[in-house]
Amino acid sequence: MQQIKRLGIWMDHSSAHLMEYSDVPMKTRVIESKFTHQQKESSLKKGENLMHNKEQHQQKAYYNDIGDAILNYEEVLLFGPTDAKTELFNLLTEDQHFAKIKMEVKQTDSMTENQEQAFVKAHFSVHPVQHGFNL
Repeated sequence: MQQIKRLGIWMDHSSAHLMEYSDVPMKTRVIESKFTHQQKESSLKKGENLMHNKEQHQQKAYYNDIGDAILNYEEVLLFGPTDAKTELFNLLTEDQHFAKIKMEVKQTDSMTENQEQAFVKAHFSVHPVQHGFNL
């Protein structure tokens, strides 16, 4: 029987912590948004419109990077304290490449790396295999 590939992602608008659920010790891979606070300040000085456009472009690239990683999994848990997880979920559900990936979204507070990993382990150890999207 083939093992189901599962991924937990704690995220906010600036970084995503990707943790693959498996029997081996979990490792966290981080994807950072390229739209930093310094870029926001610099763009804002040049005009609010420019800042907004640059932020949207950088956020889309950030979400695309996360989406590329998700394509390798069958079940994904998106969690974190901001709306970033829901924004990503909405983008991915519109893309047919992600149609067969079961995704769930959970609201959580900020967490340490150990808390994030424990949350992912607890979630996948009690959730049976299902298919489709849950929000």
